[in-house]
Amino acid sequence: MKILVTGGAGYIGSVVVSELLKMGDEVIVFDNLSQGHREAVHPDAVFIHADLADRAAVDDALHTHKPEAIMHFASNTLVGESVEKPFLYLGDNVRNALNLLESAVEHGVRRFILSSTANLFDDPEEIPIKAEERIVPGSPYGESKFIIERLLHWMDRLYGLRYAALRYFNACGAAHEDLGEQHDPETHLIPLVLQVALGQREKIVIFGDDYPTPDGTCIRDYIHVVDLAQAHILALRALEHGSRTYNLGNGRGFSVKEVIETARRVTGHPIPAQIGPRRPGDPAVLIASSEKIKQELGWQPQYPDLEQIIATAWAWHQKHPDGYAA
Repeated sequence: MKILVTGGAGYIGSVVVSELLKMGDEVIVFDNLSQGHREAVHPDAVFIHADLADRAAVDDALHTHKPEAIMHFASNTLVGESVEKPFLYLGDNVRNALNLLESAVEHGVRRFILSSTANLFDDPEEIPIKAEERIVPGSPYGESKFIIERLLHWMDRLYGLRYAALRYFNACGAAHEDLGEQHDPETHLIPLVLQVALGQREKIVIFGDDYPTPDGTCIRDYIHVVDLAQAHILALRALEHGSRTYNLGNGRGFSVKEVIETARRVTGHPIPAQIGPRRPGDPAVLIASSEKIKQELGWQPQYPDLEQIIATAWAWHQKHPDGYAA
């Protein structure tokens, strides 16, 4: 299958590209490199350096390469930033998706995978969070993904564009020593902790230790990036049987203290930690349920163990202490 991957130079997108190529698919990467890294793009993929805001560039990519499917990862993704800059997220994320969807319809693309978010569920009635949970977006970022999911519903209904939306919390780990996680600024817990082990930070700050959890720190869902990639690819293959939505998680959550202690074991570094005040709006526990995709598509995480996840990330950070710039 010939597949256009937007954001294919980014953390998750680059791993998906690598996995698709292993399976014999043809891949075209469309990325403006605002968050991605050219070095992360597999050499066997066609690379287009362009922006989804440029409708002519989108049309040209679809006209020239004629993909059968699109996997859409390109997005502004920081929850906190979206609260500070709502128009950036509700504007760019939605407008760019509209450009892509309109062009997809015009060029006869019939399959679409959306990298969505579990930030759709700010006030879940049940933990772990099932795909059928009522949607209450937790930020303008979450709202932008919900709007795109609704656009996809209408594209399917009106034009037969089959889609899957995959919602998840924290992607982590590394595919292998050449594909890992680098953001600027870095906001994710595992790479921040590993930066302490590398001597790039003095300590890690824990935002509150008085939550109603076993050790007082927040519990979150961490899912390995390769497991995420495989879920996206399984969903793509299943679209011939109809559109669908899935939540993705590793089956359990890990507390902030568990993550730090596991990183200490993996790295052999003491990783000093300091307790800070709670961050506004942080729920005590957030875990997604993957039962639906397991039952329907047979998806099973290969890396459910936190030590495995951190060990793969540590291998990448040791090889790339300065990220892709090294």
